[in-house]
Amino acid sequence: MFNLEEGTIIHFSKKIVEPIPEEQTSIWTCTNEECSCWMRDNFSFGEEPACPICNSTMTSEIRLLPVLSNGAKKGFQ
Repeated sequence: MFNLEEGTIIHFSKKIVEPIPEEQTSIWTCTNEECSCWMRDNFSFGEEPACPICNSTMTSEIRLLPVLSNGAKKGFQ
């Protein structure tokens, strides 16, 4: 028998967790050092977007991110 402190929750699971596939992804990163905003390139609305948080300029980078698909085509309205 367990001697647990009140409020402690124990959870056991035998479920096998599959790894999430990742890929090199183009992103936009805010240039403002005080802002941590970034967005995937294929989810942005402009050729060179402004930061949606602080309105600073953004630079293009590559990050290893989980695979996501965007059903909307960029530039399509």
